[in-house]
Amino acid sequence: MQYSQKVLDHFMHPHNVGKMENPDATATEGSPACGDQVTVYLKVNDETKIIEDISFLSYGCASNIATASIITDMAKGKTLEEAKKITWRDAMEALDGLPPVKVHCSVLAADTLQSAISNYEIAHGLKEVPNFSKETIEQELKKIIYPQVGEDIIALKMVKYIGFKDGEVIIDMNMMKFDQWRDNIADEIKEHLQKYPEVKKITINFP
Repeated sequence: MQYSQKVLDHFMHPHNVGKMENPDATATEGSPACGDQVTVYLKVNDETKIIEDISFLSYGCASNIATASIITDMAKGKTLEEAKKITWRDAMEALDGLPPVKVHCSVLAADTLQSAISNYEIAHGLKEVPNFSKETIEQELKKIIYPQVGEDIIALKMVKYIGFKDGEVIIDMNMMKFDQWRDNIADEIKEHLQKYPEVKKITINFP
């Protein structure tokens, strides 16, 4: 697998690593059972809302460590509003690209940063806890990358239907039996949605 020099540099010498004492906000996304997990810690100036310090802990591959390293670099010194604009594509471009099968690592890093910011805003009364809905499900599915091409499953029109009723999420997928990534995608969908207390059951239907 071919990595850019920047990916290798951030993997071998990652920035902002370590558990932060008394952070103003924290977030953990991913799962060690599925191979990747990131925790982000924030220290925010209450008056200016500038991220004065940020650190991370990572469990996973070289791309996972490198993307967490670069995204914390990008967020440090920015206001919360500026940091909210940082995307997984920004992280990937800052690393001079990632192999398609590793693009999900940049999504995980960006997602964890955004979750930490959201947790800060909720804790400080700057934002209400969002209601869970079909739109929430769709936003989570946009974070799931189809490894072969490095694009999300919503953009690739792999999701035919999203339903949510009485605690059950129903998702109809447009992925054939012979697709080698089908089981991986199903596992990722469950991983992304099981964290919500409103979700009691997840049903994924394939052709």
